[in-house]
Amino acid sequence: MTQNGPDQADKTKSSSNDNEQSSNKVEMREARENEPTPTEIALTGSERDAVIEHGSLSSLTVYSIILREGLEELERPLRSLWWSGIAAGIGISSSVLTEGIIRSNIGSEHPYLSIIESLGYTFGFVLVILARLQLFTENTITVVLPLLANTTQRRLVCTARLWAIVLGANFVGTFLTAAIFVHGGILTEEILSAILQISRHVAELTPSETLMRGIPAGFFIASLVWMLPSAKGSEVLVIIMFTWLIAAGEFTHVIAGSNEIFSLVLNGEMNFITALSHHIGPMLIGNIIGGTGLFAMLAYGQIKQEM
Repeated sequence: MTQNGPDQADKTKSSSNDNEQSSNKVEMREARENEPTPTEIALTGSERDAVIEHGSLSSLTVYSIILREGLEELERPLRSLWWSGIAAGIGISSSVLTEGIIRSNIGSEHPYLSIIESLGYTFGFVLVILARLQLFTENTITVVLPLLANTTQRRLVCTARLWAIVLGANFVGTFLTAAIFVHGGILTEEILSAILQISRHVAELTPSETLMRGIPAGFFIASLVWMLPSAKGSEVLVIIMFTWLIAAGEFTHVIAGSNEIFSLVLNGEMNFITALSHHIGPMLIGNIIGGTGLFAMLAYGQIKQEM
């Protein structure tokens, strides 16, 4: 005979209490939404509808949108994640390419080179995000929110699987693109030289500097994911604003940065072990701290008591 009857009853009672509390919170929010403010009393029905339509999404609504996206990503087939990740790695490399094109045309001595050149950095992110490709740094929040909401062994395994596959696929994409840049013969000498100059500047950072500069980049990308549901037609502008900030502030993004570091490896200026241990590894850690350790935790914390 099993001896866990009372424990099971306590669990059932606790679950019932949680459901009742959630239901009460929903009823309270609905009551607030349906109760007109003092100024809305003077509005017509259509005018009240316009007020609702132009209102911003609540934090809980944004969380629910991203949570649903995360749950769908966790259930995607491995092959779909892999090919989407490779495409994202190739696509994000257009950021480095566009920066190189701008630098080669305006010259490395231009007084406002960094500000102008950083606009080129936004191209790859616009491509990857709007094309709905699998970029690792987006997943530092998207698939983490479902894990925070329900931390089970299966969900933890699914999250680790997605991270590993997408990260590996992104690196394959950036490595292939770097190989084409360096050895493919498709770029002019001026553009290739500009790309290598940009890459050498990134490589000058120490591992600790690379890691610390990766934290803001991870935070901004996670913030970007959180803002997109509220962008309402301004998605491109929002993407450009915050990815330009990453480049202009000389923060480090592990996927775009890996293309720069791989370019130096393939050009014979750096060995592969140093590339991973001194540059790509610290970028990765910094982005995870900024995206998951800071923003995802804070985003979940602000809505936890509302559910």
